[in-house]
Amino acid sequence: MENWKGYADTSQTAKIQAKYTDLIVLNKWELVSERQLEDCEDRIGDLELDVATPRHKSNKGWVGKDVILGLDAKLAQSGGFLDSKAQNGHHGHGHEHDHGHSSEVEVLSVTLTSKKQGAGVDLARLENFLFQAPKDEIYRIKAILYASDIPISSTGDRAMTLEEHEQTVAPMRYILNWAFMRWTYTAAPSQGSSDEPIVRMTVMAAPSELTKWKKRIEAGEFVALEGEAADADLRVEKIS
Repeated sequence: MENWKGYADTSQTAKIQAKYTDLIVLNKWELVSERQLEDCEDRIGDLELDVATPRHKSNKGWVGKDVILGLDAKLAQSGGFLDSKAQNGHHGHGHEHDHGHSSEVEVLSVTLTSKKQGAGVDLARLENFLFQAPKDEIYRIKAILYASDIPISSTGDRAMTLEEHEQTVAPMRYILNWAFMRWTYTAAPSQGSSDEPIVRMTVMAAPSELTKWKKRIEAGEFVALEGEAADADLRVEKIS
């Protein structure tokens, strides 16, 4: 809330972000006046979304899990990131997208697979992508991936503790969410299937910018296996 004015020049980007996100959390609202809070909510209303994105005030930065777990209706209505499991009450980040997206955004599907057992993504290359992607060109990056090392969010937080990591069998499965040049990693249970890709990613971008990022991803600049694995299969497809 205190930093809301910093996004005043990103109204179009803000609209895209709000349209394709699951929840708008009003954080640090306790530190501003009632008038500032109303101004912020008015600005969100000015985005004129077809499907209103739920808003929630955090409790000193905390959001209850009952709120997080109650987002399926919004996602299903907007044609967002729900696979069949998610629609049955399990949140996923699959790739059944709404092909009715307007020309405001184009969507890229990225899949990295390998027959090599225990393979993980090259986190250094992926981090370069997260650092370089400009907020006025790339709107959202969502992914499910396997990594041997512990990925670190833009805040510097680890997705799990070293102690937890030592008690697991690498590579571990993580969920990546990127928006406004900030990102988080969340540890997720393994599917226990050898058929699951090393990386399954969705990239939403401005129509005029998608092609150049597609070429860079296809070249292996940002998404690749760790080490010198030669049996990787990288597929990059524009889906809307």
